[in-house]
Amino acid sequence: MSDALRVIPLGGLGEIGRNMMIYEYGGEAIAVDVGLLFPDAEHLGVDIIIPEISYLRRDPSLLQAVFLTHGHEDHIGALPFLLREMNVPVFCSELTRGLIEVKLREHRLLDRVQITVLEPGQRVSVGPFTVEFFLVSHSIPDAGGFHIHTPLGDVVHTGDFKIDHTPVMGQHTDLPRLAEAGAEGVLLLAADSTYAEIEGYTPSEQIVADALDRAIGAAEGRVIVTTFASLISRVQMVLDAAERHGRRVFVTGRSMVNNVTMARDLGYLQSAPETFLSQRQVASHPDSGTIIVCTGSQGEPTAALTRMARGTHPVVAIGEGDTVILSSNPVPGNEKQVYRNIDALFERGANVIYNRIDSVHVRGHAAREELKIVHRIVQPRYFVPIHGEYRHLVLHRELAIELGMEPDDAIILSDGDVLEIDEGGARIAERVSSDYVFVDGLGVGDVDEFVLRDRQHLATDGVLVVIAAVDRHTGRLTRPPEVMSHGFVGPEEEPALLEAGAKLVTDIVGSGPAGRRDWADLHESLKDDVLMLMQKRTHRRPLVLPVMLEV
Repeated sequence: MSDALRVIPLGGLGEIGRNMMIYEYGGEAIAVDVGLLFPDAEHLGVDIIIPEISYLRRDPSLLQAVFLTHGHEDHIGALPFLLREMNVPVFCSELTRGLIEVKLREHRLLDRVQITVLEPGQRVSVGPFTVEFFLVSHSIPDAGGFHIHTPLGDVVHTGDFKIDHTPVMGQHTDLPRLAEAGAEGVLLLAADSTYAEIEGYTPSEQIVADALDRAIGAAEGRVIVTTFASLISRVQMVLDAAERHGRRVFVTGRSMVNNVTMARDLGYLQSAPETFLSQRQVASHPDSGTIIVCTGSQGEPTAALTRMARGTHPVVAIGEGDTVILSSNPVPGNEKQVYRNIDALFERGANVIYNRIDSVHVRGHAAREELKIVHRIVQPRYFVPIHGEYRHLVLHRELAIELGMEPDDAIILSDGDVLEIDEGGARIAERVSSDYVFVDGLGVGDVDEFVLRDRQHLATDGVLVVIAAVDRHTGRLTRPPEVMSHGFVGPEEEPALLEAGAKLVTDIVGSGPAGRRDWADLHESLKDDVLMLMQKRTHRRPLVLPVMLEV
């Protein structure tokens, strides 16, 4: 067995999301986080993107456990897909357990998964690793990082964090523990890079609490607040403001309802029972005393706020006098959907408050001055920037070098790189596969770049279906060919183009020798020649699908 520590990102480096890091020593490994990535506009029809785990499939005994830093989707969203294949124990904080149990129940996996709750400072041993959980400030309670003791040295994996001196739910980043780790000696620091390009400090969550309280207090009619369903601390801010201003709260949206119920059961949301309204009560409750908390902060097509904006929500109809607060920032790639919803809400007469208007959202990640603090007190031998697009990783590496780290010791990895650290130093030893795995409906991995290319082609240029019935003995057409168009041209141009296409098909089939035909050759000839004709006539390139019927 190798005496090197292997560090293998299967996602999360060079992108915002899909976070998954493998730490391996002596043929045994642990995973930190198993997150998802939200699709971009070019990923047509794709629901989510998850890490590829073919490296772990090579040896079913390799992965020993999963450790989760916190309950955001980009860190836990792909866990059910991993646990379908690998029945390994999961370690996480109490709230994170609640959030993943909601997911595992939906995937019918809850009964077969062993989940252990970690308390701050608690250590667990898994194979050659001893893993200690420490708390950090983030935009969700119970967020943390891991101090991983290995035979070669210690690793500090921060997870998502910021340094907030006035956190809403009282959870500070445990700088004293990080300083102790630094004094003991840290082999490798893997630290959040999401806002490494932002100077100064990240504002406190208390700013958001004040802004929400101010907006709710000033509103005369109903208030609708949307945020991520996992942002439990943000929901607590709304509950606190509701009680201060004599309002009651109705929660809608499946994931929001599930998470709020879970957080109330676990004691993470504190409010009087009468603060909450049922669906039956909300219809008759005065607008001036009502707050609605819902999903849809990212413009998701089926989420509650989107349906309100379209006027299709079964309970809530947006109108004059309503105040809508978007307590979130658009995830990269979602901007168009989010601002489309904002426009629709304004059109319905609502007063819409979002981050460009008031401080109703702040980042949950450390800016440069906070990153400097962590680097100074941890003083690692090696450093790997994690969690960020490529420019974030580069800027975080440069920051580490500015603080005195040797350039060769601050290492930028890409997804799939295998970093090996041993007594001789650190190096990228090889690459493993870390491609995107697309989840589309019930399909996992059956959509690839070729399917997406065809979907893009269909979306931009339309499709022509060419149907030719050919006699198997004579090789001649048994009836006139059919050419059908979808999304290609308008009704004025279509008849003439389809007639020209049908005539070309007749000429191609009729020009060949009598007898049996080479079907593959005929298929390609129809595809290429019809495409060439359409491109010549329209300067467009539709997707041509020949359908050959041998009769």
